[in-house]
Amino acid sequence: MEALSLFLEDWGAFAMFGAVFVFLLFGYPVALTLAGVALMFAGLGTWTDSFDSDFLEAMPSRLFGIMDNTTLIAVPLFVFMGVMLERSKVAEQLLETMAELFGRLRGGLGISVTLVGALLAASTGIVGATVVTMGLLSLPTMLRRGYSPALACGTICASGTLGQIIPPSIVLVLLGDVLSSAYQQAQLNMGIFSPQTVSVGDLFAGALIPGLLLVALYVIWQVIVALLKPDAAPAIELSARSDDLGARVLKVLFPPLLLILAVLGSILGGLATPTEAASVGAIGAVLLAVSQRQFNLERLRDVMRTTTLVSSMVFLILIGASLFSLVFRGFGGDELVESWLSDLPGGEVGAMLVVMGVMFLLGFVLDFIEITFVVVPLVGPILLAMGLDPVWLGVMIAMNLQTSFLTPPFGFALFYLRGVAPPEVRTLDIYKGVFPFILIQLLAMGILALWPELATWLPGVLYPD
Repeated sequence: MEALSLFLEDWGAFAMFGAVFVFLLFGYPVALTLAGVALMFAGLGTWTDSFDSDFLEAMPSRLFGIMDNTTLIAVPLFVFMGVMLERSKVAEQLLETMAELFGRLRGGLGISVTLVGALLAASTGIVGATVVTMGLLSLPTMLRRGYSPALACGTICASGTLGQIIPPSIVLVLLGDVLSSAYQQAQLNMGIFSPQTVSVGDLFAGALIPGLLLVALYVIWQVIVALLKPDAAPAIELSARSDDLGARVLKVLFPPLLLILAVLGSILGGLATPTEAASVGAIGAVLLAVSQRQFNLERLRDVMRTTTLVSSMVFLILIGASLFSLVFRGFGGDELVESWLSDLPGGEVGAMLVVMGVMFLLGFVLDFIEITFVVVPLVGPILLAMGLDPVWLGVMIAMNLQTSFLTPPFGFALFYLRGVAPPEVRTLDIYKGVFPFILIQLLAMGILALWPELATWLPGVLYPD
């Protein structure tokens, strides 16, 4: 009994993380694992007098805070928008038209997939759906046209994960809400009792230029491969191109671009909150599906069912993570993390490198939702108290998680593509294909670390103090 009490007092917080990973390996759902482990350790701690059960009394107010948070209403609306666009065959039409537009160039088909991935990222923001859709639609075409399987798979995986960083992204919505609380907590801890705020709109504006930088780097890589290895990225024959291509490009590109402009423009222009803009996007997606003659009651029911499932998962994880973080703090975990990060050599640079490394590794086994709700609230206030910019930190976290989604052997994007790839595509081809794009991701993160203004300049222009 006494030994257990001493163990929980010294190592209870870290033992909670170990228990979570053990239960996840047995296949238990993440949300229930977080809540279950928290209650189990709270019970053990109360029994051994190593945990103050008063911490659990804060749970009702946290639940009410989740229910009362208007920013989080944007999550189901953006999910609805993305699923409706996925079901309305916008991606299929974009891929066909862009492939014809760039196809006569060597590497043109890969460039088309990259640009369509960026457009879908700005329209849907759902990584899994984008990778699966692009894999089903473009991978057979690229292989049939003589593309290297590795290049084709790498292009699709990398383009599909752009939804992590290009707004409006669900990742950025959740990160923006969590970082807002972390930023205020950091300032209060520093004795600043009139704290500044950071919003989801700030994060959207901050992620725009780094996201476009990634797209540009992807396209440059496609061009380099086409020049150095023409056989790996051949051109489509002219006979495959239609005469009315210009009109088709305008017809296919204009509706999604108008939708992106309505959603992002209203947020960045200060005309609407992210939640209001998300509702505009949801209605716009329905109108787009109607214009494409892809709307009916059966499809609407399917979209609403999927939206409900995804949104329920997000909020159940948020509730489980809230309970987990309360018990974690009850065991002094926040103080342990703060002292650990503060004692690292290199100050904020060393702490940032360690946190990015831990998040990268966690991205192999946890989704961005769990990392956002569990890890960011613990390390965010500490890093922000060291003087890091909250917008830059949020963009770096999003880009880091995007990189972990691509990294073998556990990257989620690789599993998504493997599930829909033809049998002749080897898993090794997928791994080889994503390797150059991982290096591109690391290069982009290095550029952003050297020039934080890439993330902070636009929010400063749009939302001056």
